[in-house]
Amino acid sequence: MAMSEGSSPGVTLPEAPASAGEGAVGDAGAAALAAGTGGRAKRTRVKAIMEATDDPLLGKTVAVKGWVRTKRDQKAFSFVEINDGSCMKGVQVVIPQDVPTYSAVERLTTGASVSVTGVVVESPGKGQRFEVKAQEVHVVGECPTEYPLQKKRHTLEFLRGIAHLRPRTNTIAAVARVRSALAQATHDFFREEGFLYLQSPIITASDCEGAGEMFRVTTLPSEVSKVPTLEDGSTDYSQDFFGKPAFLTVSGQLSGETHACALGDVYTFGPTFRAENSQTTRHLAEFWMIEPEMSFADLRDDMDNAEAFVKHVVSHAMEVCGSDLEFFNKFYDKELLQRLQRIKDKPFVRTEHERWLAETRYDTAVFVYDYPRDIKAFYMRDNEDGKTVAAMDLLVPGVGELIGGSQREERLEQLEAKMVEFNLSPEDYWWYNDLRRYGSVPHAGYGLGFERLVCYVTGVENIRDAIAFPRSPGSAEF
Repeated sequence: MAMSEGSSPGVTLPEAPASAGEGAVGDAGAAALAAGTGGRAKRTRVKAIMEATDDPLLGKTVAVKGWVRTKRDQKAFSFVEINDGSCMKGVQVVIPQDVPTYSAVERLTTGASVSVTGVVVESPGKGQRFEVKAQEVHVVGECPTEYPLQKKRHTLEFLRGIAHLRPRTNTIAAVARVRSALAQATHDFFREEGFLYLQSPIITASDCEGAGEMFRVTTLPSEVSKVPTLEDGSTDYSQDFFGKPAFLTVSGQLSGETHACALGDVYTFGPTFRAENSQTTRHLAEFWMIEPEMSFADLRDDMDNAEAFVKHVVSHAMEVCGSDLEFFNKFYDKELLQRLQRIKDKPFVRTEHERWLAETRYDTAVFVYDYPRDIKAFYMRDNEDGKTVAAMDLLVPGVGELIGGSQREERLEQLEAKMVEFNLSPEDYWWYNDLRRYGSVPHAGYGLGFERLVCYVTGVENIRDAIAFPRSPGSAEF
């Protein structure tokens, strides 16, 4: 069950005291800026201090730069927790009163940015091995009392309205780190498997899915009366920028196939767009897709690669984002780590479509394959029974479809017949058909919605929290 942002340790932010007056930035701020530019190479990330497995930094002077999470004042010291986004935890900085800028420190508020130089020492307190004893503290940027992230519970829905600030919360910061790790693991996996990375176009004239739910790209006048038309009253796109109808891509698959049929194995990883008027927690108008294409491959090869990929990226996230996943396991999905371990260790179940309909649901990843041809896309290869296609979906608990893939139809005659059946013009896809006309080979591929993968690995329920700036019907802020 998802929790409200702000109800976990380190997420509930304390009320900010009155804003600092003169002297809080001034010369100290200028010095901090100088230290933060020319001295950037010497900056020590909080993660290097808080997640060190040994003590190489003990007794060393470090420069820590980040944002204030909490501050406690005592008689001769102030204790300030600083977080720089590199990990879940913040580092405790002990600031003695004899620090020259202590008057500015006393007025520090939650959200202020600071630059601290000090020595790493063993911490006598609970919860951390090390802390920093400050020698110099500079306030880089003050944070006034109207800072939205105050000491109260903030729902994820509220945070979507301040998407520019929500990365400062534990949940969204952790999502961002996991997302980054998954992206890095994606490139690592395909490189190790011998795939080439292809940057497919965002503007296209092709509808890969044949659904017609595409965003149009045009420079024609916005005033209807000035739009050029043909004799039948339809829009004259010959006068548009590209000379024909153009759209934001719904998939990089067709471009991927062109290169797979020349270079062997390729993958694309980029933004895609669907003009679906859907307000569900699983759909976005703009989302990222991972789409590999493999030559000389069939549906079994497709499923083998997809399973290996998911296991690889999940393993990588568990290895490098341990504290973030523990946070999600504690506050969002108490079975998360157990579920991810199952995905990592156990073979995926594979079942034919009809058996899937007849059997109970599994509690692990399941490949469902050989779907009825009438409900799948035109480019999927017909099976010998004439009723099904060589298509598969990977279904995972809590998310549903994570991957959709198929063996592509490599036979020209069958492909052109299906285009007509799907009300597509073979002439518009002449270049796609050329792949079958000149040295055609069996090939297969799949698409994985990256935000759904992020949701699955983190346990976050709403896909709008798995991307920095979600785009959905009626929402294109920031």
